[in-house]
Amino acid sequence: MMGMNNKNIIMIIIMMMKVLVCGGRKKEIIEIKGENDVVWIVQVSDLHFSVHHPDRALDFQKFVTKTLSIINPSLVLLTGDLTDGKSEDHLTMKQKEEEWVEYQKTMEYVITRSGLDRSLFYDLRGNHDNFGVPTLGGAFDFFSNYSITGQLRRTQSVNSLTLQTSSQNILFVSFDSTMSIGLRGPTNLFGHPTDQLLTELNSHLSQWDSTSAKRLTKIVFGHFPLSFSAPTNSKKDLKQIFLKQSVTAYLCGHLHSRFGKHLKRHHEVDYVTDRNLIQLNIHQKVSSSNKKCQNDGKKVKEFWELEMGDWRKSRAIRIMAIDKGRVSFIDTDLKTGPKEILILPTYPLDSRYLSTEMLNKYKCQSMEDTSNIRALVFSSAVITSVTVKIYDSSRGDLYMVLEASMSKNDNLYTVPWNSKAFVDPSPSRYWLEIEAVDINGVTVSTELMPFSLNGLRANLSWTWKEFFVMGCQWAELYYPIFWSFYFLAFIILILPKVIISVWKKQYTYKYFKANKGVISGLTWVFAEVDNIPFLWKLMLAYLLYLVVCPWISGQVFTEGGDRGYMTYKGWVVNFDDVKKLEFIGFPDIMVIVIPHLYFVVLPAIIIFGAVAAERAVYQDHICSLSGKKRDDGGLNDGEFKSKDHISGRIVNKLRKWAPRGILIIFSLAVCLKHFKNCWALMKAYEMNPFVHSPFYSFSIPLLLAYVFFKTKRL
Repeated sequence: MMGMNNKNIIMIIIMMMKVLVCGGRKKEIIEIKGENDVVWIVQVSDLHFSVHHPDRALDFQKFVTKTLSIINPSLVLLTGDLTDGKSEDHLTMKQKEEEWVEYQKTMEYVITRSGLDRSLFYDLRGNHDNFGVPTLGGAFDFFSNYSITGQLRRTQSVNSLTLQTSSQNILFVSFDSTMSIGLRGPTNLFGHPTDQLLTELNSHLSQWDSTSAKRLTKIVFGHFPLSFSAPTNSKKDLKQIFLKQSVTAYLCGHLHSRFGKHLKRHHEVDYVTDRNLIQLNIHQKVSSSNKKCQNDGKKVKEFWELEMGDWRKSRAIRIMAIDKGRVSFIDTDLKTGPKEILILPTYPLDSRYLSTEMLNKYKCQSMEDTSNIRALVFSSAVITSVTVKIYDSSRGDLYMVLEASMSKNDNLYTVPWNSKAFVDPSPSRYWLEIEAVDINGVTVSTELMPFSLNGLRANLSWTWKEFFVMGCQWAELYYPIFWSFYFLAFIILILPKVIISVWKKQYTYKYFKANKGVISGLTWVFAEVDNIPFLWKLMLAYLLYLVVCPWISGQVFTEGGDRGYMTYKGWVVNFDDVKKLEFIGFPDIMVIVIPHLYFVVLPAIIIFGAVAAERAVYQDHICSLSGKKRDDGGLNDGEFKSKDHISGRIVNKLRKWAPRGILIIFSLAVCLKHFKNCWALMKAYEMNPFVHSPFYSFSIPLLLAYVFFKTKRL
């Protein structure tokens, strides 16, 4: 809701709630009156209000309240993880009602002091808000009682709202894809959309397709990025719906700023494959924009996924504008307090985040209102001047080619320009900067932003951490990663036996010295493992156990309820029908399974082989020494031989214990890693390792101890 303020803002946003029935579904509409046809919203994500960190709520009250009163957005989106739900050591993850009370009080303060209407706030449930919640609406579902969404009875899993101006409809659709049965962390990490949710989402997104002649922009917001969203039971996913419905942007959170500043991803229909497990860079494919202009009217199936940084540590906040169908945004932080001035350029657009459709419009010169540079400016004091500066980087450094004062119309500042003068084959030749000065002399400039007016997109690459969390479809990759481990285990443990039985050879250390190679080396090493009594069979039995039996048993809900047990397929918490068990928490359990397999079990197998090989090498060394002839000489010669004998024994000991000592150190490192994993699970699920996870907790340490015990003598 926009109201009159002391800074002569003449745009009045009159909120008029209308209820229109269309196909049995209610349409919620906010009509926005203004001359500029520009709409802006605010997004904050991952607040993580915590009893252990009261500064998060206090800073939110102080900083966000003032910022919202300055910006006066049409909507405020809070995209999940409203509370933290963690113990002070971060190991126990379940609901805490006092955190929800703090969240409710904070939001009441923000709504009252900012002057915004409560209905403009949309908060979503994140995975932290779902830790240990067995049933929605139950005793521990504090989100339904304390959130704004719960108080306003937005009880559906999908909700929608339309911001309507004189020339455009902007459809916002929210959805909740958290687990229907909320497990404790850490096995509560992924979004779990259902087929029913996708059907509802599709319905909400299509509500204006045949009933409005206005320009339509569709924006979806949720908590989980697509890289951490599982497919439905029928193998459908959110990306398919977003592409089908020509969504412009998907706003989400979850990942936090620690993974990088460019957690953005461009999705476009790939006609080669329907499902990409890995996307190597921000842009799914380089769009050369060579389409013919007569096809410009065809809607491109694409959207931008824009992850939002966290409030928890980064104090991040986003302002997004929709200006005549063009979407732009700035992400900033309030670590040092509210900003005196906030500037958001709305045209030209940042060439790093252009959509393919927008690129085609640039190329075909079909953009609307390109005669002015446009920017939103928000300030707590009166703005005295706003200046636009354009720099040319073609000479290797930046030199100014345009400087002009912008004129004010409400919060929008514009200045005419000759856009054709800035058409260039390079998408990053020209850079835009806007500078604002207020009545107190405070000067603020935007970060330099590349822009392109010829249908090309500037390059922007992920760091390896950004690729790790945004570029991989982890739900789809879990099983390939899991079975890849067993493929490695097969090569290490089974293949040597097959080779020996087929080729009928004795693969010893002497054979390896004579026939060096990877295959002969691995075959020799793990043939030696078979010479350690029972070790090969014990290891094989443990690997089979991990596939067919439960790993751990734990308390998966906040309080009470039966204990569940976890396998590599997920958790089982309902034992009513033993013949048809339901596994939940897939692929969330990968955070336990994958580290155990690759950082505990696989190193242990390698250590088994190394210990067996070390014993064989040492045995060969002893045999070579015993085969030497001893010379009986004179006294002096005997004295020298005695000294040589003593030094030889020392060298012999070093030969035996130096490699073994290194292997013991590696074994202790593996056991330490395993101990940390077990300790974390004990805290997370209230486990007794002797009762609830004996095979998981003790098998690897006992096997390592066994192999060193059995090889201590020749």
